[in-house]
Amino acid sequence: MDSGGQQIDCFASPPCSSSSCVKIYLCSNPEDSVVERRALRETVFPRFTEHCRHSLGLEVRVIDPFESSDPRRWPDENTRQQLIQECRESSAGPFLLALVGHQYGAASLPTQVEVSEYQLLLQESQQAGISTQELERVYQRDENTVPASYCLRPSHRHTCCSTQAEVKEEEQSITKAKDAELRKVFQAAVSLCVHSDLMTPERARSYYRSALDADLRFALDKRPDEDIMRRCLVYVHKVVNARGEREKREMSLQPKSESDSSDQVALRPPPTSDQLLSELCDVFLPGLITSSKLLVYATTTECDRRHGYTTTRRRGYAEGLCQQVYSDLVGLIDDLNISEDSNLGDALSREEAEQKQLCDIFARFYDVTRPEEEKVRAYVEQRDQQCPLVVMGGPCTGKTVLLAHCSQHMKSWLSDSDPVVIGYFCNLSISTSPKHLLSSLCYQIVYRYHNDDSSKRDTSFTLRTDPSCITNPRADISNCSPTPVLDSPHKPTNDHNLNCGTMSCSNARGFNIIKPDVCLSELKECLSSLFTLLPSAKQPLILLLDGLDQLENNFSPQIIESLPSPLPPGVKLICTVSSNRKHLMQAIKLHYPQGSAPQCVGGSGEQSGCVCVQLGSVDRKQRVKMLASLLRGSGRRVTSGQQALVNQALTSCCLPLYTRLLHAHASLWHSDSDVTESSLPDGVHLSISALLDHLEQTHGSTLVARAVSYLALSRTGLSEAELTDLLSSNDEVLAEDVCHREDIPQVDMERLLMKLKSFLIKRTVADSQVLYWVSRHFKLVVAKRYLGSFEVKRKIHSEIADYFSGQLACDNGKPLLVNQKSRQNKALNVNTDRQPTSQPFVFLSSKDVGRVNMRKVLELPYHLEQSGRLEELECDLLMSLGFHQAMVQAGLLGDLVAMLESDEDSSQFLRERLLLASILKSSACFLQNSPLQLLTVMETNLLPYLEVFPALECYVKEIRTERRCRGRGLGTALCPSPSSILPIQYLQCDRFNEGCVIETAATEFGIVAQIMDDGSAWILSGSGCDMVKLSLSFEQEEVKFAGVKSSGPFLLLSTQCNKLFVWDVTGPEMLVEVKAHLKKELECSQTPNKIEGFAACQKKLFLWGKDESCVSVFDISSETLTHFQCQGSVTCLALSSDGFFMYCGQDDGTVSIFDIKASNLIGTCSNSNRSAVTLIILCEDKREMACVDRNGNVSLWDVADKVQLPRLVKENFNRSESNNILSTDYSEEINTLLVCQGLKVSLWDTSNWELWDQFLAPKGRAFTQAVLSQDGHLFLALLDTCSLVLVWTVSTGECVLSLETTKQPHTLLKMASDVICVDHDGCLTVWDSEMIDVAGTALKMGCGVREVVVEETGEGFYTTDGSEKVWRWSLNTGLPRDNFLHDGPVEKLQLSSNSIYLVSLSAGEIYVWNTETGENIVRISGSRATNILITPNSKFGVSISERGLTRVWKMALGSIVCSIHLYLSDAQVSPESTYLIGRRYGDLLAASLWSGSISKRFSCVESSEHVVAFQTLTEHPDFVVVMAASGAVYTWKVAEETVCRHFQLPYTFHCHPQDFQMSSDGSYALLSTDNGTINLLDLSRVRLCSFKAEGPITKACLDQTGCYAAYVSHPSSLENSCTCSMHARPILTVTRLSDGERIGSVRLSKNPLTLVACERQCVFVGFEDGSVGAYSVSDDMIDEEEMFSSREGLNGQMKQCPFDRTPFSWFPRATPNITWP
Repeated sequence: MDSGGQQIDCFASPPCSSSSCVKIYLCSNPEDSVVERRALRETVFPRFTEHCRHSLGLEVRVIDPFESSDPRRWPDENTRQQLIQECRESSAGPFLLALVGHQYGAASLPTQVEVSEYQLLLQESQQAGISTQELERVYQRDENTVPASYCLRPSHRHTCCSTQAEVKEEEQSITKAKDAELRKVFQAAVSLCVHSDLMTPERARSYYRSALDADLRFALDKRPDEDIMRRCLVYVHKVVNARGEREKREMSLQPKSESDSSDQVALRPPPTSDQLLSELCDVFLPGLITSSKLLVYATTTECDRRHGYTTTRRRGYAEGLCQQVYSDLVGLIDDLNISEDSNLGDALSREEAEQKQLCDIFARFYDVTRPEEEKVRAYVEQRDQQCPLVVMGGPCTGKTVLLAHCSQHMKSWLSDSDPVVIGYFCNLSISTSPKHLLSSLCYQIVYRYHNDDSSKRDTSFTLRTDPSCITNPRADISNCSPTPVLDSPHKPTNDHNLNCGTMSCSNARGFNIIKPDVCLSELKECLSSLFTLLPSAKQPLILLLDGLDQLENNFSPQIIESLPSPLPPGVKLICTVSSNRKHLMQAIKLHYPQGSAPQCVGGSGEQSGCVCVQLGSVDRKQRVKMLASLLRGSGRRVTSGQQALVNQALTSCCLPLYTRLLHAHASLWHSDSDVTESSLPDGVHLSISALLDHLEQTHGSTLVARAVSYLALSRTGLSEAELTDLLSSNDEVLAEDVCHREDIPQVDMERLLMKLKSFLIKRTVADSQVLYWVSRHFKLVVAKRYLGSFEVKRKIHSEIADYFSGQLACDNGKPLLVNQKSRQNKALNVNTDRQPTSQPFVFLSSKDVGRVNMRKVLELPYHLEQSGRLEELECDLLMSLGFHQAMVQAGLLGDLVAMLESDEDSSQFLRERLLLASILKSSACFLQNSPLQLLTVMETNLLPYLEVFPALECYVKEIRTERRCRGRGLGTALCPSPSSILPIQYLQCDRFNEGCVIETAATEFGIVAQIMDDGSAWILSGSGCDMVKLSLSFEQEEVKFAGVKSSGPFLLLSTQCNKLFVWDVTGPEMLVEVKAHLKKELECSQTPNKIEGFAACQKKLFLWGKDESCVSVFDISSETLTHFQCQGSVTCLALSSDGFFMYCGQDDGTVSIFDIKASNLIGTCSNSNRSAVTLIILCEDKREMACVDRNGNVSLWDVADKVQLPRLVKENFNRSESNNILSTDYSEEINTLLVCQGLKVSLWDTSNWELWDQFLAPKGRAFTQAVLSQDGHLFLALLDTCSLVLVWTVSTGECVLSLETTKQPHTLLKMASDVICVDHDGCLTVWDSEMIDVAGTALKMGCGVREVVVEETGEGFYTTDGSEKVWRWSLNTGLPRDNFLHDGPVEKLQLSSNSIYLVSLSAGEIYVWNTETGENIVRISGSRATNILITPNSKFGVSISERGLTRVWKMALGSIVCSIHLYLSDAQVSPESTYLIGRRYGDLLAASLWSGSISKRFSCVESSEHVVAFQTLTEHPDFVVVMAASGAVYTWKVAEETVCRHFQLPYTFHCHPQDFQMSSDGSYALLSTDNGTINLLDLSRVRLCSFKAEGPITKACLDQTGCYAAYVSHPSSLENSCTCSMHARPILTVTRLSDGERIGSVRLSKNPLTLVACERQCVFVGFEDGSVGAYSVSDDMIDEEEMFSSREGLNGQMKQCPFDRTPFSWFPRATPNITWP
């Protein structure tokens, strides 16, 4: 292998990745294109940039080498060629834009001429008598170039930075004239060489060419077609009569130069500018058009002979040029094959590709062959090795490079197998949390094994269509069946299919996404399963972990502990560890102890179970060869004297990075440079600092300082465009470089990056290519040099945050005012036009799927946090719908959840964020497959709780605004009452071994403690916090806990070694040992003492043991102990508020009262049945004491007189069968006591101590615990063998809610604002108490909604559930206003068109209600009606009877107008209120509503067929559409009895009468809903339409306007076999009829019974639980703003007691006032 170094192009993208930037080189003649280039910069390039970012997610950089107005800043030819090459290689689209005008431009002096050629030029000139003194003065010989050359001196070169003040115009003109004279001398020398045949004409032309010509030929000449075709644009502008007469006269008067003298007449004249321009435009470019399909646009402008090419004409051409350039560039970009939704839900797969790219990049830095490579190879080839290999070395020794290089060769090392090699650079991951790193490892292992071709032929296991098809990996190994982390998307089969347990349902891409709430123990199990089941002898797994030692927060030991030990067969693990990171090495040794590994390869491996390889120093000779190779690659070398110093420097530092830095310094030396020992810095850090010194001198100190600081402080790196935008927006940078009166030119940034090219890598992060330091030591030096103070870091973080938040784009017109003194002592006021790119969360495109701004998503939160702008982070990001939408679309839902759940000290909206996170977690599987459904998911889950979380109103408004911006969607106008509540937090102890809870306690300050059966204690310190294990050591042994009790702010923890510790949670986190024992004889007991009870008051602790009659009082402040002796065993205890008196309940029914201060017994009292006292309640304001015994009996005592014995006031005995009390809950605020026993729950009114109500347990079940809700209107209870927490209403005893838990509940904890359920395995589920109250008290009907009738205005609607009530609802408030009572169940309901009359049919009687007054104006008996109708004019009612007369009657009076003797099925009233039309025996009859006679009849032409359906048309009142059984479609004009046949349905289409509906204008008819398809008839265009639904359709309806169809469907295959709740829910979908476009869909939380679409673009759904939902249709043609405006003040109206919202009841007449015969 070649051990020499090479010049690495770190910017070049690896072959596997595509560029994310369009980089265009603007080629032009700087003197002839000023106007055109300025016009392109100001009008075209900003628009083109936004187009690329929005449509394809591409950045745009346009490099104009002549952008600066100062010629001294223009790059030389060599630099321009490097820029062109960079654009060609890294641009994702076009890379060259050339402007060829009518002026050719002057040639410049070459920056470098080979020695032989230069001496030849001098010799010929001197022989011809031409003075070469000036030419010799500006060139100097440099032996360090390869080959040796004469180089133009720096004073005559263009420079990057000109910090001098403006030069006088006279000095500029003199300098320009001298340069022109030098060019003429040089070209004359070239002509002499050509004349003497010492130089070919082709070679000579290279010295005559202008910058435009030279750049074009370098870019296009002898290039492959793919580099030219559709990647280059050339615009040629020919101007006829460009010079006016005046300009020609001035040119004729100019004197001729010496080069035109008679001495040169005999020479062959050099080509003129016109000749060279003609050759370029007429020969070179046309040849490329033919051969390579170069895009060339030619324009000719003919000018007036007198005036020539005027400024007006130039501006006109520039305007046309801008239009053409923009159109052409957009056309080329739009032809690129880039998917618009490439960043939807693919975060882990993106990172897998990024890690592979990093491996390729670092492998290219392997310049020197390391002997340690063979040791790594030996480890990999050794099959029986079951321990990891650790590559150790100091900083910058090349550990990462060695690992990356080895990964490239491992397949060749193991030629007899097909290894899966995964290299993971942990410190370069987008997230360095243990959960993310382990999740990414799990994904990569599954992904790589799935995609490897050889794995498909391996019969040892089978993977299905995606790697998510894995059931529990332990299922085939043992009989145990652990609960999977999430539901598997496929059922398990008998073959060795895997289920990692950490992956959710397969997403749209076919691969899995780790669920957001996965814990480390689950990930460890998943990783262990993958290590065990996937690798094999034929296909081993080699995992390389680099950068673990650089992770923050000491995460690396957690990663190591999550890996299996020992390693399974077929698995190799290689880690890198810095020699100074002892903690990681210690963790590896502990996890892989001695004896698990065979003989180690080297190092100190024999001391532990891991193999260690120590990276030694690189041989100096190899580093010398590496440096020579690097210099050779950059066209440089050093002299022998300089080489001696270099060798000395290489001896002082043996690091490869130092060699690269030394190359950066040595490449700047000339052969005559004065290089001393001090010129070469010692060590890496000093070399980096010296490099920065050089860059500051060349490019300006502020520019360099800011550029490297931005790169160092960025989270994932910065793209070139971002870095340029940041620098161009920085006032300090612009102030330093203000002399040229414009922004930082792109070419200056390019030249700076070219100097840093060897030390920056161009890596891909989230589909964008960013610049990142190749070594973290650059960051260290930059931080020490420029970021010394905390304030400076915060400032720069804030600047980056401003950029990514879009604030700079909003302030693009802000001028930069700089007061800088020039040579004339005048102040310079500079106005720069800064135009940073916009920064939306999602770039909008023509489709609904926008492109996520991944750079903003990744960088902005980090910089807001680092800059201390936490309030902005919380309000503008974490509570922002736009940010949530971007994160979900980008597949970063888990990261979003983690950010929302993070506990910030300054958080104002922690509970709101926890709710948002809970919604996202509960819908994670669904959103990962359908990220665009985020709006409906969040809206339906938030609407019921806006009164609890008013801060989320803005979030809901954002949802509705976004829906309007999209132009369509289905929103929730009225949310149905919740049937369950999402927890705001779910916490689990991150243990690797399962256990059970022994005891749990909670303080009044929200601190929760639980003791597990393994003796561990876990603490939850508040909302938003994680469970933390409590560690306590005593005599160098870890203490195991036995129990926990709480009282007030104190937690009492007992240990298995009979020690007691107390923690005051209001003070410091410190445990204080209680020096007290309950019994002296138990001091030496080996079994732990059981603490039965604990109470605290002020600084005194009261505790007693099981079956103990003694209460111990421990004073914390004085550490004194007092004992109080009772008659019997103490069962409960109560303390007075002042702490002076203690009341001890005992097992014999006795209560002893003690004076604590005097330490004596005051008195005793006993209940009559001598039953053990379980609860004592002191009512100090009434001076009463209530005692509850274990059977639920209550005795009330008067304790006003402390001297006399307590006096019994009353006793209440529980007369029913009773058992022991299981739990109690007393609320002093609402005067309620809840007593829970196994078979019942009793509620006591403590104001008078009367039994209020009792609730029996469901049959066959028993209560285990019950607590009151926050407001006392509900109580929550646990049942045996039930995994749900059930919620009952106190008023009705109805179970209204069920709260889901993961496992069998252990206990309920009632906190100040939460209810916490502790599972048996220690998991905590936390619900918000106010959410429970809102959901539990939400008003809904008693049974399923059977019918919904909507008012014409859409502001109100009526519902019936088959009971005696009809509810009237207000859509504005979302609450029922009132209800109408009947004496029997309501069967039918009708509302008049003017909404004044409500007609109901109940128990055979007809009720007519005036909706304005609520009065039952008419009650009719004897109707025998089965259906009722109201005429469109609202004046008459029609009662239809199957077995009696159909009667027409006056609405207001109930008097009969006429009777119809025939029964008409499916009857409808004609729109003009003249006929009752219905079917009878296959015909369609029309009966007069005035006479009752059958006056019109429709019969089918063929007697064999009959009418199956019909519909009257509101907008065409004379016509009725008729459907015949044969599929024929007719229109029947009733008045004239004329019939027209319009259409014949094909035999494949059928009309189902039960589904048939029509729009009011007759344009659309709903025929059927078969097999998940809606079949429609479009009568306006006489065509049949079919819309496919997600599954079987259960309900469907048309809106009356004929715009939309609404339907409810059930997922047929549960969407890729997913069984999560969201995927299994019924779907309400609204489809536009005109084009079949889906407007929107909503997942319904429960089963619907009724579906109605009203004319106000609102769909009403009645559910089986009695609740109602209303969903608004938003489309481009509909304005829904008015519909929602009335609900904006909803919270102010609804913040009231839920029972105050009970609707008012209207009662019917006591008896019918009209009886029909």
